[in-house]
Amino acid sequence: MTLFLAFLGLALLVAGGEALVRGASRIAVGVGISPLVVGLTVVAYGTSSPEMAVSVGAALGGSAGANLALGNVVGSNIFNVLVILGLSALVTPLAVSQQLVRIDVPIMIAVSLLLAALGLDGRISRLDGLVLVAGAVAYTVFAVVQSRRETRAVRREYEAEFGSAPPRRALDWIVDVALVIAGLALLVAGARWLVDGAVTAARWLGVSELVVALTIVAAGTSLPEVATSLIAAVRGERDIAVGNVVGSNIFNVLAVLGASSVVAPDGIAVAPAALRFDIPVMITVAAACLPIFVTGAGIARWEGVLFLGYYGAYLTWLVLDAQGHDAVAPFGAIMLWFVLPLTFLTLAVLAWRGRRRQPGG
Repeated sequence: MTLFLAFLGLALLVAGGEALVRGASRIAVGVGISPLVVGLTVVAYGTSSPEMAVSVGAALGGSAGANLALGNVVGSNIFNVLVILGLSALVTPLAVSQQLVRIDVPIMIAVSLLLAALGLDGRISRLDGLVLVAGAVAYTVFAVVQSRRETRAVRREYEAEFGSAPPRRALDWIVDVALVIAGLALLVAGARWLVDGAVTAARWLGVSELVVALTIVAAGTSLPEVATSLIAAVRGERDIAVGNVVGSNIFNVLAVLGASSVVAPDGIAVAPAALRFDIPVMITVAAACLPIFVTGAGIARWEGVLFLGYYGAYLTWLVLDAQGHDAVAPFGAIMLWFVLPLTFLTLAVLAWRGRRRQPGG
């Protein structure tokens, strides 16, 4: 029954996240906020609302929940880059013209490194959480200010997705407010059931809550990002597809983990396994985006396949580690110290060559 409620909770999270994003974005555009700002903040943050609901709810539950909170953030960030960008690139090669995304990628890498630094003592304390939350506020202000410098082409792309601000009837406002309220209610209920089910599943499978959070919970709470980015890719709105992922990853570390650390009774414990492998993987996949986005070279379909292959390898390592298999140590070492750096170097060279071919490059 608990596992059934967990799946039901996952469905409620997806529905709640969709309702919240839809209602909040319409309200924001209706009051005159730029569609570009809505896409950079309201939508990117709204698609991360399941992560927020699950992580904060888990953090309130004690030590087991704290493992879920950390694993959910780290696992979601890995999933977002490798799976969502990978799938989006298969739909259409992703080329980034949005200047803010190119700035955001170094920020994403920086906040990933900050998480690693804060966790070196084995815990993300409440003070650390306050620092992260302050960073989320600063990033939001920065995104709004930088949005004014975007090109007309990028602005038109966001206007096509989120609309302008037409005259609205009273019924429209009522429906949108109702969507926001319903979305929040579904998120709260879904998070509670999913957390309870995840802890039960971990005990039943004989694995740690961290592993369950890194896989099942992380993939489940990232479904709103999957939907948003894939739909944008199908429509040819490649900046939105990429910007949603990068913005959500930054929000996950700064706001989601920050808030979870503040509300947790003793902060968020950082497991040695996470410091040893999962967090370095999160940093590495974030860094892999740097030569692609900063140079504007984009993500080709073969690179999307590569990203998906890496996620498969990451899941393989988690399974081997959970089983205590003898191959886990050499497999992890090969991936972390050879395959990932070699791929990063390859992408950097390809991006540099692409930059050289551009006019004025």
